[in-house]
Amino acid sequence: MNLADLLTYADIGQLNRIADHYECSSKTNSKHELIQSILITLGSKSFVEEQVEKLPIGHLCFLNALLFDPRASFSMEELTALARQAIDPKGGQPVSFFRDIIVHFTKSGWLFNGSTHQTRYLYQVPNDLKVKFLRILQERFLHSMVNINEPSAYRDEHHLLAEDLRQMLKYIDQYEIPLNQEGFMYRRTQQQLMEFLNIQESLLGKGGWRFGYGRTYKEYPDRLALLYDYAYHHRYVTEHDGLLELTSEGRASMEKALEEEMIQLFRFWLRQYKGAIPNVASVVYWIGRCAERWVTVSSLLESIGDLVHPFYYDSKEVVFTQRILQMLLHLGMIRCGDSEQEGQAIQMTAWGSKISSSNVILP
Repeated sequence: MNLADLLTYADIGQLNRIADHYECSSKTNSKHELIQSILITLGSKSFVEEQVEKLPIGHLCFLNALLFDPRASFSMEELTALARQAIDPKGGQPVSFFRDIIVHFTKSGWLFNGSTHQTRYLYQVPNDLKVKFLRILQERFLHSMVNINEPSAYRDEHHLLAEDLRQMLKYIDQYEIPLNQEGFMYRRTQQQLMEFLNIQESLLGKGGWRFGYGRTYKEYPDRLALLYDYAYHHRYVTEHDGLLELTSEGRASMEKALEEEMIQLFRFWLRQYKGAIPNVASVVYWIGRCAERWVTVSSLLESIGDLVHPFYYDSKEVVFTQRILQMLLHLGMIRCGDSEQEGQAIQMTAWGSKISSSNVILP
């Protein structure tokens, strides 16, 4: 429902709390005048912009999470969990901290609970305010962008990820692939497989930690781990009696259109990385909006980097540049180049812009 509808169903107590929060001038015993006063106040784009601009970063992260969550309504427990995930995934803050933020959003008229017995403990964001918030956040993020001319040389991997998926499946079909006791390919096999692929990666060195980004991320380089986990999840390959083998589904997949496979790879990547980066979908959306032209990575990080949190030994910068931007390059969604004056820069590809603004991302 839109703001006007939710205000109509709200009780006089909540209307007064919203009016007091914004210092609206109206007769507190007139529900109609309260509603009109609040609608006029929140109908002003400049006023709402000012309210968003004043938000602490934690409140902003929670607002962003609300905008990209596909659920139409939330229980208080769901809101608390969403706030914790968006603001403090390491769990350092008490529940009361997140409840205070939720109360602030209800006083602001950004969250409403239902009016019936079935919905009184369920909360929702007005649909028209969602649209307004998305527009305001986009303008805020774009304001910090540093645009540059197209670099003289840049890297664009197009649909090579889907092509290399086929190359990997063909390799598995042609050769006997033994697995070690832990169920992974031996390093020599990994190196031989790399020679069949368009994009080659260095094998992992010994030591260091690797977890959180997929089933085989511990043993394989980032891109190869994504390809392998995708193939295993879709039953293109099977691990049987210490051998890696192609399945009938894997053979049939070679007839799929490359673009269709790329979309499925992107969806899988979002699910795979969501555990470590809960708001990865929204970050991809904002990259899509901010990088329609060539932008510096440093300005992109400065603008939307606060939406990204460290993950164990991965700093915020590493999560943003290596776990997100580098994988978007592999997924064919961005192209990367270097500017002598401004350093690394990116631009969304046409396909990347299409996918990042589609229902794959937006609820």
